[in-house]
Parts: sequence; structure tokens; C-alpha cells
Amino acid sequence: MDSAPVNWEALDRLILDFAKSENLIDDSASTSIISSPSSSPPSFSSSYQSRFIIRQIRRFLESGDIDSSLHLLRSHAPFILDDHRLLFRLQKQKFMELLRRGTGEARDSAIECTRTALAPCALDAYPEAYEEFKHVLLAFIYDKDDQNSPVANEWSERRRFEIAGLMSSVLRAHLQAYDPVFSMTLRYLISIHKGFCIRQGISSPISDLTERLLLEERDPPAVPQESFYEAPPFDEVDIQALAHAVELTRQGAIDSLRFAKGDLFQAFQNELCRMKVDVSMLDELVREYCVYRGIVDSGLALPSVPGLKTLAEPLKVGQSEPGYCSSRNYSFEGDNTNSKHSDGETSVSNAHMNGSPEDSVDVNSIQGTDVELRYACESTNYSEDCSTSGSHQAGISKVLQRNRNYTSGERSKRKRWRGRQDDEDYKQDVNATSTDLSREQQGLEKHPSADIKSRDDKYEIVLGMKELAGRGMAAEVVEEVTALDPNFFLQNHILLFQLKQVEFLKLVSSGDHSSALRVASSHLGPIASRDPSLLKPLKETLLALLWPNEDALGKGLPLHALSTSLQFAIGRKLGVEEPQLMKLMRATLHTHNEWFKLQMCKDRFESLLRIDSLKDVNTPLISACSMSKSNADSCTHGSSQVTISSSTRVSEDGSSATQESSRDVCDENAILKVMEFLALPRADAIHLLAQYNGNAETVIQQIFA
Repeated sequence: MDSAPVNWEALDRLILDFAKSENLIDDSASTSIISSPSSSPPSFSSSYQSRFIIRQIRRFLESGDIDSSLHLLRSHAPFILDDHRLLFRLQKQKFMELLRRGTGEARDSAIECTRTALAPCALDAYPEAYEEFKHVLLAFIYDKDDQNSPVANEWSERRRFEIAGLMSSVLRAHLQAYDPVFSMTLRYLISIHKGFCIRQGISSPISDLTERLLLEERDPPAVPQESFYEAPPFDEVDIQALAHAVELTRQGAIDSLRFAKGDLFQAFQNELCRMKVDVSMLDELVREYCVYRGIVDSGLALPSVPGLKTLAEPLKVGQSEPGYCSSRNYSFEGDNTNSKHSDGETSVSNAHMNGSPEDSVDVNSIQGTDVELRYACESTNYSEDCSTSGSHQAGISKVLQRNRNYTSGERSKRKRWRGRQDDEDYKQDVNATSTDLSREQQGLEKHPSADIKSRDDKYEIVLGMKELAGRGMAAEVVEEVTALDPNFFLQNHILLFQLKQVEFLKLVSSGDHSSALRVASSHLGPIASRDPSLLKPLKETLLALLWPNEDALGKGLPLHALSTSLQFAIGRKLGVEEPQLMKLMRATLHTHNEWFKLQMCKDRFESLLRIDSLKDVNTPLISACSMSKSNADSCTHGSSQVTISSSTRVSEDGSSATQESSRDVCDENAILKVMEFLALPRADAIHLLAQYNGNAETVIQQIFA
């Protein structure tokens, strides 16, 4: 299955909003833990507090603690208890939970519940309520373990989850406590992806993610009050759009619109939030993505381990500290001996980092320490000599040091991941985390220190390159990457071409035309001569010489797209895995495009869910990847913004040019009529109408003939 281009910066914003909305990251100096809704810090949004209350009520109902849920409802959503339909269901469940305890005292309490609460509520809840009340009284004489009893369903613990889901649906709508946009967007895209794969009879390359992330079960729908049943008829366009967007029957879509008082977008959000996701898996996907993109700190520098000391900032030139070498953030305390490197040298010079011989640090002069420097050769394209004395190793040291200097400010801006710590199981989670960390620390003592250091270093190198490219520091990027791997740009010449484009345009913007032409003749020209597909972007780049100086770099260079391309390519070299969320977004956005080509219409909900911004990929100058099929593999993933030309985008209404003729034959009213009468998907209705010159009556007659 093909993949779609993604605006990763737009996804960054969506995910950051999600993490903030769900309180997954430390976004302020205060890191207070919520122990109850009343103790929530004022910085938490009202939507977050409402979602927290709903989660608490849901937990109480699922555990059978009806009294606690009623207490929370009276405190935070008393209007729910004014609806006697919902109150009756709660009181009926409370009656069953009292009987479930099996004690004489609980039985007496159940009898009292029927007299004072359940029976009076049954009289005016809804027409069938009194019959349900009499039926549930059979629980007095039938045991909960009797699977053949007439009240076996009432005894089932599944009833807890049904009423918990129903209350969640109602509370979400009334409190406007919808899940963050990214969570809804992901549910919608995965739902379309699954439907598209089934319809087309193709296998999904991300089925392992989608099946575990989006669960089949949904919360029960919120039932509209009887007064809404006489609502004026809704537009058939809205009914069909909602029904097919979230896989409802036509009647289900009508009921959903009734509950939302005709508001299509509110009904759509209500239905999306009914879909259940594996929250822990979603959080982990988001955390992995945030680490990869440098939004949160990787947390790879673990807390104190016996013999391991972590230094937050590298030493300045000329400083020294026992057990510390400036080319690493880690040092190991040991006996009063000097380490022996593979080539017999016992000193490391800071000249490897900054080329200044007078600033060297002699390991022999550091007393009471045993410093071991080891580097990992992760890529087969690197030199096979992994000794600390080789020129390749000096290059890596230089890259690490410079990246730390360049990105120290950026790293300080990264947020700390805190995870979900606001539920009633928080203390258990903390204990489990402490246990896991203790085990991890014990494991660290058994593994070579270089594994930890190289893992941390890889992230810093990749993120450092990304930050440099994002700032337009193309010359520095080329220097750093070449120091890291001299053969990198031989295998990624398009990335080199794009970086040199940026360098050229920066020089033009500064008015230094002679230096810009030297870059073009020394780099852009030779690269384009070896790859003829780059001649066109080379010509377009040279046109910048005709622009005013201040406009040359402001013509829409997608630096963020370029930085992501570079991040992915270097990460792949270093063995840094791409986040699973990136794979998922590419695949689901592709199927979203293909699905609405089949529907021959525009998605009415894509703006609400920011899907349009995720697809908004502009590639004005740096568009070379789309022209060179031989280099498609190096550009398909991280640089998807710059790989697809604008010609592949669907037209404004979502249809492709080859489908225009079929769509023109069909009137919108005819399409809706066939969809309604035959309960067909939009694409099938259009294809049938195309066969009968767009006549809906003829189509219906032929089907029923």
C-alpha cells in the first residue's frame, strides 16, 4: 500500500495539544498530582477536569460502586439525575449490586432500595420501566450463578460496562468534554482505513497497530429525550454524511442528530468519542513520537546507578571534573588507574572536538577515575574500525560536542513526559514504575556502558541535525553529517542538493551573489549533471538571483520538511527506529484520500479534525525527490512532504480527474435517493446511477424488479 505525504509540523502541533490536554507532559513549573477533582490545579482546563470526572464516574460504575458514582453526579452533573430514564437505570443497577453482595444486611438494603428509590422512579421513567422493575425483582429468587434464569442478563457484570458507557456518552455531550482533537482524528482515520481495506479486499500494512489501538466495542449511544422525537426532519445530506462517516444505520444517524439537536458536528463528535481506544497504547505511541521529534526529553539518561554519574551540561573548555570526559555525558567511578584504549593511548584530546591543541585534557592528569570511551558502529556504511583513536571516532566526538553546543538551548525547551498520573491507581503505577526502574538499573549494571551512551548519543545527533536543518544552517549540517559519515551524501545526493539549495538561497538573501554562484557551480551543478531530474529544480533555484535580496529565502522553503527528511535518513543510518505513529499516519491519510476518491466528494469533517492541515504540504522549490525514482527509497519516509508533487493531489471536492465524468452524470439528490432507498454506500450509488444515465427511479426499479 502506498503512503501519503504528511505535514509533520501540523502533526507536531496536534500531538502537543493532545499531550497538554491530557496532562501527559509538564507544561509549567507546577507538577501537582490530581488526587480528586476538587484538588485539580487551576492550570488544568475545564475540559480536562470534566473528562477526569467522567473517567471517575465510569470507574465507579464498572466496579459496581453505584453510590460513589451517584455522589459525583450530584456534585458535578445533577442535571443527569433529573432525567428519570437514566436515574431508573442507575437505581436498578444499585439494586442488583446490593443483592450481589450475598449478605442478609445487603438483602435488606436491596428491599429498602426498591421501596424508596427503584419503584417510585419506575412509575415515570419510560413506558416499559415498570415492567422492567417487576422483572428485576426475580433476582430475589434466582441465584447469580444460574445461567438459565430469566434474570441472567441482569446478573451479568456486563451490565456495569453498558451503563458506564451510556453515562459516559451522555456526560460527554452535556459537559462538552470531548476527547482531544488528535484522539478523535486517529479514531476516524483508522476507522476509514479498516473499512477501505475490507472493501477493496487488500491487507493493511499496519493491521497490528490498528487492531490493537482501535477496539471493536463502542459505548452505547446517548438516547434523545422524548421531546426531541418530534424534531423537524433533518437534511438527508447530513444524515447520510453522519451515517457513513461513523458507520451508523440511517435511523442511528437520525437519533444521533436528534440528541445533538440537529448539530451535525456535535453529533459526529459524540459518535467518534463512543469508539474505544487502548489509551495506554495511544499514550506510548505519542510518547515515542514526541521523543523522536524532540518535543519531550528522551529520558535515556537514567537516574543514579551505582558507579554512574550524569552531568547535565558539558564542561567548558579548560575545566575538568573527576571522572568526566567532555566527549560524553557519562563517567564511571573506579579505582586509581588509567583506562587503556585499543591503540594503547592513554589520553584524549579536546582537539577532537574543537581542533584546539592547547585545550587538550590529559586523562593521566585526572586522579581517582577510570574513564572508558567506547563508541558503537551501528551502520554498515561506517568504517569497521571502531577504535577510539581512528579519524572516524574523532569525527563522531566532534559531532557530539558541536551538536550539544548548538542544541543546548533547544534541549532545555524539551518538556518532561509525566504520563497519566491522575487516576485512582496512581500510587500503584508509581510503585510499579519504581520497581521497573529498579530492575532496569540492575540490568544496566550488567550491560556495557557504551550501549547506554550510544543510544543517548544517537538521539542527540539525530535531533541536533534536525534542529540545524530547521534553522536553515545548511553549511553546518553538511559539515556535521560528513564528519559523522563521509559516505552519507554519496548515498543521499538529493538531500545534499536540497541543503545546498538552502545555502545558495541564504547567500542570495544576504546579497552575496558571488558566494552563492560558487555554491551552485561547486555543488548544485555537479549533482544535477549526475541526476538529470534535478535540472529543473536547479533552474528554478537560480531564478532566485532575479528576486530582491530580502525575498530570496522567503519564498516558502519547507525547511521543516527538509529537517524531517534529514532526521529520518540519519536516524536510519544510526539505527534509530522511526516512530510507529508516523507509519500509521502515512497509511491512514493515504486511505483517507483513496476513500473519498471512491466517494467522489469532499470529507465534510476533515477541517474539524485538522486532516486538511495534515495534508497541507507545499513544495515550492525543494521538490527534487519527486523527480528521481532511483532515489525514492531515501525520500519516501521522512521526506514525504517533498516527495509528492502537487499533481497527485485530488481536486477540491475530493475526486480525481478520471472520475469527473461519472460524477457529472449524477445529480446530488439522485445520489442521496439511491443511498437512502437501497442503503448503499455513496460510491456504489454513483456507479449505479452512471449505468442508468443518472435516473434514480430507474435504478430503484431495476433493483426491485
